[in-house]
Amino acid sequence: MTSANNAAFIWSVADLLRGPYKPAEYGPVILPFTVLRRLDCVLEPTKDAVLAKASEFESSGIPLHVGLPSVSGHSFYNTSAYTLASLVGDPDGIRANLHDYVNGFSANVRDIFEQFEFDAKLAKLDEYALLYLVTKRFTEIDLHPDAVSNIQMGLMFEELIRKFAESSNETAGEHFTPREVIRLMVDLLFVADEHALGSGGVVRTIYDPTAGTGGMLSVAADRLRELNPKATLAEFGQEVNPASYAICKADMVIKGQDVDNIIRGDTLTADGHSTRTFDYGLSNPPFGVEWKKQQAAVTSEHRVQGHAGRFGPGLPRVSDGSLLFLMHLIAKMRPAAQGGARIGIVLNGSPLFTGGAGSGESEIRRWIIEKDLLDAIIGLPTDMFYNTGISTYLWILDNRKPAERKGKVQLIDGTAMFRKMKKSLGSKRKELGPTDIEHIVKLYGEFAGGDGPDQDAGASDADSEVAKVFNGRDFGYYTITVERPLRMSWQLARERVDAALAHKAFATWNQEGLERLRSALAGSEATPVWVTRKECEKAVSSLLIRAGHILQGPPLKAIIDNLGVRDPEAAPVRGPKGKVEPDPELRDTENVPLTDDITSYFDREVLPHVPDAWVDHDKTKIGYEIPFTRHFYRYVAPRPLAEIDAELNTLMAEIVGLLKVVES
Repeated sequence: MTSANNAAFIWSVADLLRGPYKPAEYGPVILPFTVLRRLDCVLEPTKDAVLAKASEFESSGIPLHVGLPSVSGHSFYNTSAYTLASLVGDPDGIRANLHDYVNGFSANVRDIFEQFEFDAKLAKLDEYALLYLVTKRFTEIDLHPDAVSNIQMGLMFEELIRKFAESSNETAGEHFTPREVIRLMVDLLFVADEHALGSGGVVRTIYDPTAGTGGMLSVAADRLRELNPKATLAEFGQEVNPASYAICKADMVIKGQDVDNIIRGDTLTADGHSTRTFDYGLSNPPFGVEWKKQQAAVTSEHRVQGHAGRFGPGLPRVSDGSLLFLMHLIAKMRPAAQGGARIGIVLNGSPLFTGGAGSGESEIRRWIIEKDLLDAIIGLPTDMFYNTGISTYLWILDNRKPAERKGKVQLIDGTAMFRKMKKSLGSKRKELGPTDIEHIVKLYGEFAGGDGPDQDAGASDADSEVAKVFNGRDFGYYTITVERPLRMSWQLARERVDAALAHKAFATWNQEGLERLRSALAGSEATPVWVTRKECEKAVSSLLIRAGHILQGPPLKAIIDNLGVRDPEAAPVRGPKGKVEPDPELRDTENVPLTDDITSYFDREVLPHVPDAWVDHDKTKIGYEIPFTRHFYRYVAPRPLAEIDAELNTLMAEIVGLLKVVES
């Protein structure tokens, strides 16, 4: 029986569930039963030997988890006397006996059923008198490895996962990445290693820190098997969602992978594979999700461990944790000296440009590019994912770039490479066809660059429209602070005096005292203008003393402050040491490309417009951003006004005609 037929058979169990269960609830029942039947068949040949050894080990005090895996021939075992076939021989005791059977599994497999909340599923099935029928139906399918290989079983299980995900569009995108997107990611990762992957019994490791239901790991394993049937890909992952974790771990068991390679938990707060690095990394982390719950742990690791930890380069704003997952993946790359690693991650547009120079996001981008880890970014079409229609980007990173790619970053615009789906699934209305994937991978593999600033002459015009190559430094810039002098004049103008005396420094003065002070300060219409604060303070103090007022401290300062106003015709204000003081209101910033000289840029772009400006070099910062859309912007000229007017007139005439029909 083929995997498709097996999947159809198991899917037919839904006919039994219809009524008490909604379609979106079929998966949480059928998937754990599928796993249970597979394990039941897998362990059947060694069942008697395991039970005999279990009894022997218990009497001799040998821990079961130490001795029984070698007896079962797998990393798991079951010590219950039951099998699914024997269970259906006792319809009345089906629930209690099933509970006993599941609890007989080793802890690493029992965990799967706990995360599926299998006991609760059994209770509900029993309540609706369906438990025996469902169990019996599953005993009718042979999932023994001799009948269904690990590869076939994996394909069948993936098909079930896909069907259940699509039957619940509102949650599909949370745990399910479109398979064609994963295929593109995997092909991009493998294309640079085709020679190595195609030779002999090569062994590689792959890791997904946001494993979901394990789709990325499964597609990667299938693709490597196509390239080299003798190759082995050890799959590792971590997942925080209990149901997704259970499905992912079950998928690993079904395919014969090491069940202990999938860890349950929050990747950001507790790295489940802290001592490991990997050949390949894949991830589709949540888009734009805040990391407030993880903030304490992540910030502590950043502060205490620095670059010895995962988050040394910086921390993004708490509203979007995408870049945290990217840094985590980088930390899991096998060092270049040990063969290196490549990773692919799907991100939204925010990590490309959010945050100015000196911000956490910019510092992360700076570190990645200056370490020459960023290899390529591919823009994907909108409406590709089940739960969002936003623009997404695929980042490819490599810590062992070939010579021609060192110091370079390739951008590929794949936003127009798609085919429309016949039926939408949630927000997903487009998909990548095989030719789209092939085209993008070809552009990447051939290092197409078109009219990028460092591309050799003679590149294909067609390629230059969708692929460009840049130096890493092309994405960097200096943010310089441009200062202009503070220009002020001081005068005993009546409105300025009124403003000064309204200051809180005079809040305790009585009205008579304020009037006497006002009369002393603003007694003359013709008042002198002072060009420095010191001159003003000296003159005002002398005037007040002659009038019988001795002021100092806050009151005097309040008066002098309010007598001064900005005056573009005045000389620059100078501080105590003669240094020109900057005007905060005229302060501005400019972004200067790293490839440009700050002084040359300033002389060329700023001084002709503001000759009295200068750069405060102490405030200069370096930033990095990747303006992907700008590099692929294509100007489309607007239609002629006459054409638009003619179209409007035609439409208006049609509307008038329709209104007349309605009126008649």
